[in-house]
Amino acid sequence: MRVPDRPSAFTADSARDRYHAVYDRTLAELWPVPVDAFDVETRAGTVRAYRAGPAEGDPVVLVAGAGGNALSWHRYIGPLARTRPVLALDPLGEPGRSVQRRALTTAAEVGGWLSDVLDATGAERAHVAGFSAGAWTAMWAATNRPPGRGGRIAALTLVDPGGFAPITGRFVRWAALGALACLLPRPLRHRLAGVVNNGVLREDGLVRLMRAGWSFRRHVLIPPPYTDEQLREPDVPVQVLLGERSTLHDARAVAARLARAVPSWRVEIVPGTGHSLPVEAPGLIAGRILAFPVLDAGAAAR
Repeated sequence: MRVPDRPSAFTADSARDRYHAVYDRTLAELWPVPVDAFDVETRAGTVRAYRAGPAEGDPVVLVAGAGGNALSWHRYIGPLARTRPVLALDPLGEPGRSVQRRALTTAAEVGGWLSDVLDATGAERAHVAGFSAGAWTAMWAATNRPPGRGGRIAALTLVDPGGFAPITGRFVRWAALGALACLLPRPLRHRLAGVVNNGVLREDGLVRLMRAGWSFRRHVLIPPPYTDEQLREPDVPVQVLLGERSTLHDARAVAARLARAVPSWRVEIVPGTGHSLPVEAPGLIAGRILAFPVLDAGAAAR
């Protein structure tokens, strides 16, 4: 397991300022509803959060994957915020407006910063939806809840999550090819998106943000896959949405394992989608988040 020895950060203040200029422009272009932006102090740094939707109700908390931030969820804010409070976060360790000040060296520390955000915002009975590495963060926040904070997470939606199989060379090649494709002219990049099975390449605003973020150095924990015992630790309802053609793992093998290890979990393989599932099927995923039952912990255990 690779353990980081320093926080993630931009290579220079000037690189950070250039990124933030692109970030702010992209936020203004893509965000479909009014939001309140604020910062939350956590054990490992300052987390930027965006709040939208009604003031009351059980919130949906959105945690992006590697290289992403709150803007990755721009297609979700409108549908979710019509009926639920929504918190979209810039994860620590990823490019955005959050500032990491301490290395996250254990799974408990990774989940800990998210727990700190939920505590600070009073997000009781939160439905946490995480993508890829963000799903791994959400799992550990649900697993390592300190005594007395059991009500903060009431349900999990894990979108093509990390941590269910070893990271393979196939996935590394897919990610590298996607990064290279970001350099191509828009028409060619859009055509190539289907060939390389990466819907993010059709997201012009997010691609522009990715290019600006190449000056960001990620120092993040790369964990081994969960054991079956670790999968059983969260005592809340969990649903898992898998891209049928994901390069991160074999979706059918993951689904079969979960059926054996945690049969109470809801697991769905989304046909025709890959690891960039959140941008390939936003309507389906938003609908699944809103429809997924949020039960109390006692009911979940039964």
